[in-house]
Amino acid sequence: MLADAAAVEAALDPIRASILDALAEPGSATTVAAAVGSTRQKVNYHLKALEAHGLVELAEERPWGGITERVVRRSARHLVVAPDVLHGAVIDPNEVADRLSAEYLIAVNARTVSEVGVIAAAGATAGTRVPTLTVDTVIGFRSPDDRAAFASDLQAAVAALVARYHHDDGRPHRLTVSSYPRPRELP
Repeated sequence: MLADAAAVEAALDPIRASILDALAEPGSATTVAAAVGSTRQKVNYHLKALEAHGLVELAEERPWGGITERVVRRSARHLVVAPDVLHGAVIDPNEVADRLSAEYLIAVNARTVSEVGVIAAAGATAGTRVPTLTVDTVIGFRSPDDRAAFASDLQAAVAALVARYHHDDGRPHRLTVSSYPRPRELP
């Protein structure tokens, strides 16, 4: 997760973004330059900047014609910008009065991105896996009444499960469930 504005800026630079795309597989400045249509020297300059921000890392060094060729790879397959990079702080869902608003949904999910980013980074550093659960599905409601009935049933089911499994002395896990109209698919 990108939590530094300078790293975000580096990743969004069009030339550096194309270099990151070219690094789907590890490569050297020479191989990346060929892929993006630039010179090795220019690509090497950008690779050093990307490496300084932790966006690429050394994969290996190999001798080549009297020099040592550096082969680098992307540090992450996908990049996610931490919500607080743009706003200075994550929006606190408790500050949103309307629990049925898009603003509240965004605040809850921004908090999720921030919290999971922090624990995922800590888990990666410690070499441990973060225990998570994700449910992702699409449901078509025949009517607003059906959607309201589903929401009521879901709330009751979650409340019953929480009552059955919650222990005050257990390790707290945050559970969020959200629903929103899926955007229309583009052709």
